[in-house]
Amino acid sequence: MPSIRVLSETLISQIAAGEVVERPASVLKELIENSLDAGAAEVAVSLDAGGVKRIRVTDNGRGIDAEDLPLAFARHATSKITTLDDLERVRTLGFRGEALASIASVARVALTSRPRDARHAAVLRVEAAQTGKPQPAAHAAGTTAEVDDLYFNTPARRKFLRTEATEFSHCEDVFSRAALSRPDTVFSLRHNGRLISRLPAADLTQRTEAILGAEFAIAARPVGEQVEGLALSGFLASPSFTRSSRDAQYLFVNGRFVRDKVLLHALREAYRDVLHGDRHPAFALFLEIDPTAVDVNVHPAKIEIRFRDARAVHRFVYHAASKALAASAAHAPVAYAAPTGTLGQGDVAQVKQGSLGIAQPTAGYEAVFGASRVPEHTAMRMEVGAPPHGGPNDIESEMPPLGYALAQLHGVYILAQNARGLVLVDMHAAHERIVYERLKSALDANSVATQELLIPVTFSAGRIDVATVEENQEALRVLGFDLAPLSPTALAVRAVPAELAGGNIAELARSLLADLREFGASGVLTERRDELLATMACHGAVRARRALGLAEMNAVLRDMERTERSGQCNHGRPTWFQMSLADLDRLFMRGQ
Repeated sequence: MPSIRVLSETLISQIAAGEVVERPASVLKELIENSLDAGAAEVAVSLDAGGVKRIRVTDNGRGIDAEDLPLAFARHATSKITTLDDLERVRTLGFRGEALASIASVARVALTSRPRDARHAAVLRVEAAQTGKPQPAAHAAGTTAEVDDLYFNTPARRKFLRTEATEFSHCEDVFSRAALSRPDTVFSLRHNGRLISRLPAADLTQRTEAILGAEFAIAARPVGEQVEGLALSGFLASPSFTRSSRDAQYLFVNGRFVRDKVLLHALREAYRDVLHGDRHPAFALFLEIDPTAVDVNVHPAKIEIRFRDARAVHRFVYHAASKALAASAAHAPVAYAAPTGTLGQGDVAQVKQGSLGIAQPTAGYEAVFGASRVPEHTAMRMEVGAPPHGGPNDIESEMPPLGYALAQLHGVYILAQNARGLVLVDMHAAHERIVYERLKSALDANSVATQELLIPVTFSAGRIDVATVEENQEALRVLGFDLAPLSPTALAVRAVPAELAGGNIAELARSLLADLREFGASGVLTERRDELLATMACHGAVRARRALGLAEMNAVLRDMERTERSGQCNHGRPTWFQMSLADLDRLFMRGQ
C-alpha cells in the first residue's frame, strides 16, 4: 500500500488550476475581472487561435508596483480582502488570490505593469509556476497580462480543448458579459489580429443593444424595482422575442455574472403564462443586494452564489419581473416584419383583389361573455370605398392603441385600423387571455361570478366522475361550478363561471373533473391553479369561425388594452401584430 506523501507545489498548483482554468475563456474571465477591479476605464482584449495560443488583456487601471509583481503570482495572495469580515462583505469580482497562480502553472505568463504615479514599468515572466525577477519595461499607466501556450506542459488537458472557433466563441461570451456589466468602460476585442468589436463607454440601454442586438432592444421592457436591501434593474424581452436556447440570458448580482437556480426559477415562473412551448426568454438583469446577504465564495469560478434568504430573493425577483411583463396590448406592440426585397410578377399574379366583407352583428361577444360594449358612435363606420368621418388628424388623436375594428377575416382574425396602420388580432387567442386574467383575478378575490344555466347541461359520466363531484363540492363552488349527479352514470351542470357561459360546458366539466381526480382539490386550487384556469379559459374563449359585429370586435380590442399580458395567449403565442403604413407600402411597392 503506497505511503502518504506531500505533493509538490507545482502539482498542487496544477490540480488547483483544474478548478479555475477550464479553457481559454476561464483565463480571459479572470484577467478581465482583475482589470475591472483595478478601476480600468478601458480594457483591450487580443486573442490568437481562440485564446489557446495567446490571450492578452491590457487596461489603464491603477497598476502594480514592481516589488509586488511576484506576490501577484503567489497562491492566496490578494489586495482585495484581509479578514473574514472583508470576505463576507466583498464587492470586488476577484478575492481568492489564486487565479494568476493557477494560470501560471499551466501556461507561460508575462505581467507588465506601471502604477499611475510610477516613472517606469516592470515586467515579470512566469513559466509553469517558475517565477523570474521583475525587469524594466516600457508600458503606459496600467497593466498588460499575456498568457501564451495554454496547457503547454499538460498535453492531456490540451487534448480536451475544442476547435479554434468554439474556444473563441466561449471567449467572446465572456467578453460580452464583462462589457454588459460595465457599460461605462470602453471594451475592444481582437482575434488573430482582426478587430471584432469595439464598444465605447455608454449607458446601460446603449450597451445592452450593442451586446444583445437591435431586435432585443425593440422588444425590451425596462425593470426597476426596489425594496429594502434589494434592487432589480435592467431589461426583460417581451414574450414575442424568445430563443431556442439560453444564450441571451444575462444575470448579474452586485456586478458579477452568475448562474443561479433561484433567480432563473423566479424568472421562468414570471414568464410561465406568456412563454410559448419550450422557448427561452431573453433578459439582461442586475440585482443589487447587501453583500452580507449573499455568499460568493461557493466555487473557485465564482459564478455560483448562495443567498442567505433565497425565498425572499425569489419572491422579489418574481414579482418585479411579473410586473414588467404584465403590460397590456396597449403597451406591448408586436411588430410585423415586412418581407425584404420586391415581389416578382408571379407573386403579384397570385394576389387576388377583392372586398373585405364587413362582419354582420350577431348575438355574440358581449351577450355571451359579458364584455363591455363599445358605443356604436366610437366604432369607425367604414363602408367599402368610403373614407371615415372627420380628417385623419382627428381620427388619430382620438384613436386607442389598437384602433377600431374594420372587419373579420374568415371568422378567425379581427382587422382594425389604428394611428400606425393595420392591426391583425387572433380573436380566440386574445379572448383566451382576457378570460384567463379575469378568472385569476376573481379567484384571487374569492369572488368568481357564476351564471345559472336556464337549461342545465347534462352529459354521460362514469361512476368515478360522479364520485369526484360528490367529494369535491366545495372546490367546485370556489371555482364557480354547480354540478350534481342525475344518476350513477349522468351529471348535470347547473351553473358555471359567468366568463365561461358561452363555451362547451360538457367538455369544460369533463376537463375539470379529470384534474380533480388526478391532482385533488388542494392541488387544483394551489400549484395546479393556473394550468386549470388556462384550460377553462381556452374552453370559454370565443371560438374561431364565429361571426362578431363591429361593436363586439371593438369590445375585444378595448378589453385587450385593459388586460395584463394580452400581447400573448395563455400558451405564449402572440395575439396581435401591427403592420405600419410603411410595411404596407413596401408590400405594394409604393414609391419604388
